[in-house]
Amino acid sequence: MKLSVFHKVFSVILAFLVLGSTMSLVIEKHFCGGNLVDVAIFSEIDKCCGGKVDSDSMKVTKKSCCENEVDIVEGQDDLALKSFDDLNETQKQVLVSYAYVLANLYESLPKQIIPHRDYSPPLLIRDIQVLDETYLI
Repeated sequence: MKLSVFHKVFSVILAFLVLGSTMSLVIEKHFCGGNLVDVAIFSEIDKCCGGKVDSDSMKVTKKSCCENEVDIVEGQDDLALKSFDDLNETQKQVLVSYAYVLANLYESLPKQIIPHRDYSPPLLIRDIQVLDETYLI
């Protein structure tokens, strides 16, 4: 029971470790006058002040006292599965021999013959232990 629970907990921890290592994050910070006002990870930051941005020319018309900082945390994206053809000859031999040994590790048991399987005991007419007053303790 303990091993099963430990195995499940360890599997969940490893799954979250793989998920966390492959996930990318964008952390946005908004500074107003040198003070940190807002931090956002999955949403947009709330801006307290700022210049107006022309959508056509993308230029700020008014100089702002605020500053935005964007930190990008890149996840691991080079996870690739190797095929059997990508392995060298030694790795192929080890993999094939391991698979062969693992497949033949568990042999089936020989069929057991149980001679008394169809035997039915005689009907109990009297309880002999009570009659002889012999009790197993």
